Amino acid sequence: MSGPLIVAWTLTAVFAALVLPCVLRLVRLDYGRQGAAVRNGDLAELLLVVAMVAMLSPVGGPIPAAGWQAVLALTAGWFAVSWWKGRRSGHAACGHHAVSAVAMLFMVTFMPHSEVSHGPWLVMSGPGGGSALWLSLLFGAVAGYFAVDAVRAGVLAARGTRDPGTRGESGQVSRRVCRVIMGAGMGYMLVGAAL
Repeated sequence: MSGPLIVAWTLTAVFAALVLPCVLRLVRLDYGRQGAAVRNGDLAELLLVVAMVAMLSPVGGPIPAAGWQAVLALTAGWFAVSWWKGRRSGHAACGHHAVSAVAMLFMVTFMPHSEVSHGPWLVMSGPGGGSALWLSLLFGAVAGYFAVDAVRAGVLAARGTRDPGTRGESGQVSRRVCRVIMGAGMGYMLVGAAL
């Protein structure tokens, strides 16, 4: 196996492992005190984790890129509207999920695919051609956002500090650890695309 292929398989395994805590948070059904925004955030996290697995996997995925574009566009729209409607009542996580979905939508749309032979299938783990300057700058800026967010989530997880506006602690550490790993993975992919 070549170096990039080993990295692709390792990252695929890491993100596939994040499916478990996302599913466990969803099946616990303890959202009564936390509200629908937290449940929707957990569902979005699961969707974004699965999308990361599909993007990083050297094998590819069963959903064509156009399918991911549609799902990510709907996710971004849903969370952007949720954030806008609830921005005064502590729905900052909705804004983060909207940014994450938009970033993934841009990656699916503009990142070079590793092989043309896969047709419309989503396979992005291989090397590709260089990006346009505007796209490199955009990807670099968004990678910076995810790096800062990952550090912030990591510090909050280590301290055990509650997010402002949350009413309960159930699942907070798991959410933050997933957010750190997702942020680092998104940053890695965006920096790779920007170069």
